[in-house]
Amino acid sequence: MTALTELGRTDLDANRRDLLASTVYSAVSLTLPDAAWWQTKAEEPTTPRSRRQRCVGREDVLAVRQLTTAFSKIDQLRGGGHGRKALVQYLNSDVAALLCGTFSNEQVKRDMFAAASELAYLSGWMAFDNNEQVLAQKYFHLALRLAAPASAPPLAGHILRAMAHQAIDLGFYELSLELSTASTDGQRYRSATPRERALLGVVHARGLAATGQRHAAAKALLRAEDDLASAGDTIEEPSRVFFFTEASLAHETACALRDSGDRQGAIRQFRHSARTRGSAFRRTHAVTLGYLGAAQIAAGHVEEACSTWGKALDAMEEGIYSSRARQTIVDMRNLLSPFRRRRIPPLAELDARGASYLAHVD
Repeated sequence: MTALTELGRTDLDANRRDLLASTVYSAVSLTLPDAAWWQTKAEEPTTPRSRRQRCVGREDVLAVRQLTTAFSKIDQLRGGGHGRKALVQYLNSDVAALLCGTFSNEQVKRDMFAAASELAYLSGWMAFDNNEQVLAQKYFHLALRLAAPASAPPLAGHILRAMAHQAIDLGFYELSLELSTASTDGQRYRSATPRERALLGVVHARGLAATGQRHAAAKALLRAEDDLASAGDTIEEPSRVFFFTEASLAHETACALRDSGDRQGAIRQFRHSARTRGSAFRRTHAVTLGYLGAAQIAAGHVEEACSTWGKALDAMEEGIYSSRARQTIVDMRNLLSPFRRRRIPPLAELDARGASYLAHVD
């Protein structure tokens, strides 16, 4: 509880948050908890003594889950730079108070800690998307600590998967592989639902691809594809994986193929992702298009890349607040630089449009 309160205060205080932003993401400070840590945390007393404790029931758990789903949908639509402050305020006030309450039974207690963990994870994910990397790392750590009393291995796997995703995007490939391997270890994978298994597995494939293990990555991709294929309406999935669809699998598969050196395979999968993703997922759609454009220009298809990047800018200009999406436009301008003197008709217009967009959002 102290960790939750302190992190929330830091996040909501502009001066303290700016000080935290001046530090850098550290792989050295990240030590994966072992089995003894999980056991100890699960058995620790979680409720401090108080004369006025709230009685927490199933409806309270449901309320937290509903708010988490709402914030997650906003993140998918608008990006991590939209609404995260409201999420943190809710986590630091209402949810913190619920965690200090008395629970109607042990299952309600576990469910409440799981719900709080998912909300902390979501705050971390939104911070990651908004390039607040140290803050994201701290929220992921907090989410793991809250997951321990919940006795929910798939939830812990989900958080470790997010940490692996962050590590790979920041270039810490060995760390990403370590985290993604941990996310698929034992009951974190075995007791997860098919959709969540597919998510854990495809990020593990990305870690393998980034570290040069192409054959192992290909095998992991096939398993992730099989897992998603076995998901269906008859299986109740946790709400935290609502976003992971065929389009999401194709996006992550494309990233793994790109990192394995299969440029054409990556282009096919990025195209499939962009073609099949629904309108409720505009942030990731913009990122996918940005990555597709980069893959196309690397393959020598300059005009095709310009067309794709134009569509990415169309999506971003509709109110997306995501540093990951923004970075694809920074990358676009850098990748277009060698072609500026060739007088390719769409290039100059696109480059100017990208510069205007970056000037507006910075």
